[in-house]
Amino acid sequence: MNSEKDSPEKSARRQYSAKVKEDLPELMTVGGKHFLKRLSMRYGENPGYPAAFYIEEKAAGPNMATMDVLQEGSKGLGFINVGDMDLGQRLVKKLTDVFPGRAAAVLVKHEMPSGVALADDPVTAFEKAWAADPLSNFGSVDVFNFAVPAALARLLVESPRNIEVVYAPGYEEEALEVLAARKPLRVVRMGAPLTDPAVDSGLEFKRVAGGLLVQQRFDSKVVSAEAVEVVSARRPSPEEIQAALLGWNVAAFTRSNAVVIGREDKIHGIGSGQRSRIDAAEDAVRLSRRGYGPEGCVMASDAFMPFPDVVELAARSGIRAIVYPLGSVKDREVIDRADALGLAMIVTRRPGDVDCERCFLHR
Repeated sequence: MNSEKDSPEKSARRQYSAKVKEDLPELMTVGGKHFLKRLSMRYGENPGYPAAFYIEEKAAGPNMATMDVLQEGSKGLGFINVGDMDLGQRLVKKLTDVFPGRAAAVLVKHEMPSGVALADDPVTAFEKAWAADPLSNFGSVDVFNFAVPAALARLLVESPRNIEVVYAPGYEEEALEVLAARKPLRVVRMGAPLTDPAVDSGLEFKRVAGGLLVQQRFDSKVVSAEAVEVVSARRPSPEEIQAALLGWNVAAFTRSNAVVIGREDKIHGIGSGQRSRIDAAEDAVRLSRRGYGPEGCVMASDAFMPFPDVVELAARSGIRAIVYPLGSVKDREVIDRADALGLAMIVTRRPGDVDCERCFLHR
């Protein structure tokens, strides 16, 4: 191609498809664990920087080590794609465990959920997740806990959605034919049923300049109505408890500070990565208005309420309940304000326990 005839826009776009040569080692050992190179990436988080995907030796079950790429698309899997797929798979597995028998759709952007829904059938789950925020869901990585049927595949290839990757436990034969028609789309199959345990070391690594942070992977224990306690005068309804369980488990996969609002079958709005909790709450309410709105929702906050301001915002927005951990010196003031406003306050500990669960995430 004659570069002199290329427009500046076309030349600029080419950097996003050009593959960077990488000579990273075939084997890496981190924290005493061996990691084998599986895929050479197009580039890293940004163009021009080499990257590769490694799998942990002896990893098994429904995790990234066992994925099967069925359709590479015109660019192949990218560094950010794999991070999105990992977060989506871990979240749909959690939802499968907490809400057995429900179809779960998780749409991911920049390693954060952007649309999440439960339903009795695959198409409805996807449509509900997409409609929560079509603007944010544009260009998403879409992860499911069910085999993709042809009817859903026809929605996934609609060009205005610009979906990057579809990742699911399986695909109907006709669905694969439909998905193959969209050349840029990557189609990946999970390597094991989501009901199986995902096996690896359970350690999380985060590189810092000159060192390495290592921690055990977080796994929320807030998985049933028995795992929470009501501390307000108003008791939440059974539907609000289910919405609290859904919202809390989505917040656990959302960058802190995280505030998630939704009902028992879908997430309406997500505020993430803000320095202030009130800012995250305002974002969740604002973004919910792109789709379903905040009215009648339950709010989940990944950490305690330092002030009553989030409770007051929730009440003004028509939110009916909040699930969150205690731990602020103003806990009593916050609960009293909720009582005055008629909100149900649900805390992330079993009745009789002292400590609450917090679900910070900083990916």
